[in-house]
Amino acid sequence: MPRHRLPPLPALLAIGLVIILLAWLLLGDIQGFRDAPPETQPAAEADAEAPRVEVASRDAETHAPTLVLQGELAARRALELRARQAGRVATLPVAEGSRVEAGVPLLEQAQEELPARLSQAEDDLALARAELSGADSLRQRELISRTEYLRRQANVSRAVAELAALRRQRDDTRLTAPFPGTLDRLDVEIGELLQPGETWGRLVDDSRLTAQAWAPQQDALALEVGQPAELRLLDGSRLNGRVSLVARRADEATRSFRVEVSADNPEGRRLAGASATLAITLPERRVHRLSPALLALNPDGELAVKHLDADDRVVQTPVTLVDADLESARVAGLPDPLRLITLGAGMVEIGQRVIPVAADDTANTDTANDVGAR
Repeated sequence: MPRHRLPPLPALLAIGLVIILLAWLLLGDIQGFRDAPPETQPAAEADAEAPRVEVASRDAETHAPTLVLQGELAARRALELRARQAGRVATLPVAEGSRVEAGVPLLEQAQEELPARLSQAEDDLALARAELSGADSLRQRELISRTEYLRRQANVSRAVAELAALRRQRDDTRLTAPFPGTLDRLDVEIGELLQPGETWGRLVDDSRLTAQAWAPQQDALALEVGQPAELRLLDGSRLNGRVSLVARRADEATRSFRVEVSADNPEGRRLAGASATLAITLPERRVHRLSPALLALNPDGELAVKHLDADDRVVQTPVTLVDADLESARVAGLPDPLRLITLGAGMVEIGQRVIPVAADDTANTDTANDVGAR
């Protein structure tokens, strides 16, 4: 039997290396397969998780808004005193700046020949009446014509009218205060000649003040006569009053309505002509109080607030700004109760479902720093 010869040594080494290489490759693929990371989840599934927003439950509250206007104070009554007839100033019984009652003489003019004319007019009237009385007896006996009788009646009427005119002229020389007030200004001296209609003084009644201001047309609809108001003066003092007038027609230039508030001036302070702030209390409304930072403009340019519905979806509702200050705003038009988004409103879209997280009650009014809400 023939003997089999073994391959040479170099051939054996080459075969061994090939076997080792194949084993290494095979083991490496298996290990790589074992160590391969699991297949990542689809991006759509990762994005499906709803965002979180901070939400606080709010109930509406009753609020009486205040309309603040800038105005000017005026005295209840102020009258420019004018002469009724020509004449020389005879006396000035009241000093300038004095307080007077109604009917007190303020100025007297010289009567000159007026007393004598009054005496003559009284005599003429007495004579005319005597002649008419005699005509009555003659008429009963038909001894006087109807024409003569009517002439004597006319004489009496003429004498009465003349006497009344002279008495009125006498009264016009004695000028009195038509209402209680202060003789605020006196522009004449004794001996000065006054002409009819010439101004010689001013009487002011500031026991009650009237503040006048102009209300924008969007605010005038809520104003009514009788509403309570407060007049705030420059020195910090205040007077309580009520709306006494709201104009029925707007000013053609400014489209605003004239508003007047009347208030008592019990201390008689010199306030007429001064500036004042009118704070008018408007009718009560149901409003929600929230941070001004939560207000935004919707696509229509209206003020709006984002909140959640019952399905945790974002809703943006237009609101009416009723009142506001640096710390809070009061708005009307939101549902009651309200699930208000206090943090993260700027990061979510209308209609988007979110995960609500209850807000800390102490942070409800601190959302002004919430950048996301803006």
